[in-house]
Amino acid sequence: MKNLSILSILIVLVLTGCSPRYYTPNSHNVPLFSEQGETNLTLAGSATQIELQGAYAVTNKFAVLANGGAFIPTDENNGNGGSGKFFEVGGGYFMPVSTDFVFEVYGIIGFGSVENHRPSTIQENPGTTGDISASVLRYGIQPNFGYKTKNFSVAVSSRIVNLNYNNIKGDLIYDEVAQSDYLKDNSSNFLIEPALTIKGGFDNFKLQLQYGYSENLSNSYFRQDKSYLTLGLNYNFK
Repeated sequence: MKNLSILSILIVLVLTGCSPRYYTPNSHNVPLFSEQGETNLTLAGSATQIELQGAYAVTNKFAVLANGGAFIPTDENNGNGGSGKFFEVGGGYFMPVSTDFVFEVYGIIGFGSVENHRPSTIQENPGTTGDISASVLRYGIQPNFGYKTKNFSVAVSSRIVNLNYNNIKGDLIYDEVAQSDYLKDNSSNFLIEPALTIKGGFDNFKLQLQYGYSENLSNSYFRQDKSYLTLGLNYNFK
């Protein structure tokens, strides 16, 4: 009975891992600005994604930021896979709370696209191509709070956003459900995405490690990645 239970769990994990994915959270842009003229650049990624982030303190209170990224996981042996790309801009307010602590809050809006290709479904569904694609719009706010010194910083942030899908195309059928209908039925999602960012190194150059989690409050079973861990290089200068 114990072996049967373990086998059942493994089957569920395999099936879940093989399902289409329509969203992967990107890294938070957490510059932790203290004064006008600061510029923050970050190149980060993981085995399945790469991202470039930039931010600039326009005044002693206002800053702008921009993020871009691509998500290209390796296809499975049967050719199933997917990819996505995303570009985001924002602006907001930052305030040094004390010598070493900073609070920031940014309004953000992003655009992108996602696609899934699953040739393994074509035989079971003649006349289909096994593909689906959609445009993505995400907007919301991101407050950051962190501690920083010359050689180290740690910050907590939370992205609170609405995720929308449009321009849905394709005829992928998965688990006997037309995925174009699935995306249309789940075209609007409310997400809360907390993250922890740690930076350490030299005055200007630091290694960055970030862990983040995405909680879909509209549909907890939505086909998306829940968490990520990215490693990057951060450059900050005035």
